[in-house]
Amino acid sequence: MPHHEPDFRLDGYAAVNDHVAEQFSHHIALEQDMLTVLAEHHTEGDEHSYYVMHDRTVTWGIPGEPQIVALHLKRDADAHTFRFTHEMLPLPSMAQSWLIARGCPEEEILLPDGMGTTPADQATRALEARLRRDGDHFALLTSYTHDSEPMQTTVMLRALDERAPLPFRVLLEEVDTETWTHTLREGAFATFEATTQWWEAHWRGEGLPLPTAAPAARHTTAPAIPAPGARPAPPRGPSR
Repeated sequence: MPHHEPDFRLDGYAAVNDHVAEQFSHHIALEQDMLTVLAEHHTEGDEHSYYVMHDRTVTWGIPGEPQIVALHLKRDADAHTFRFTHEMLPLPSMAQSWLIARGCPEEEILLPDGMGTTPADQATRALEARLRRDGDHFALLTSYTHDSEPMQTTVMLRALDERAPLPFRVLLEEVDTETWTHTLREGAFATFEATTQWWEAHWRGEGLPLPTAAPAARHTTAPAIPAPGARPAPPRGPSR
């Protein structure tokens, strides 16, 4: 994947206050040379900028942590100040959903060819499209990104609708490093216990299939916040 360092278009701008300046320096600017832009969009006049980026520094941090940065910059051209919000998320489609919820047009934040791996099949493309468009139904409980062989990312979600019959979901992305393609699949679970049993069996290498989600349900990822009343997250993944 080519390295495209971000240009935040902040020449002549200052953070709106000291707290924002400190947070932007700590979370974004200090790691700028280790960030690779996967997709970006800027509104007319640069009032808003939206970025999906890969953070290479995460590889050397806590194993399994999300590696995708969603960043929304908002500039005040009259005052020459800026604000920002950001989130670390495990999948590009989740970062896109987060940005779309903050006003970015979906068609403007799609990953161009050559950025990241390519969807291996139509099922992957369809699921990623749902993840981008319906980003307010589920909350992120936990995830694990395994960036060495076998390269895969698992994500656990919980429905925000208490009445959902299958409130827990698992997303599994697997990367084929020979073809540089990926598949993304989704499983649905009725209970937290059943979800964690599959999760733990998966990371033990037992290869259990994901239980199929109900085809009529609209379901996807959501802002990376703990679900209301969520129980403690399960084991993150393998030790290394």
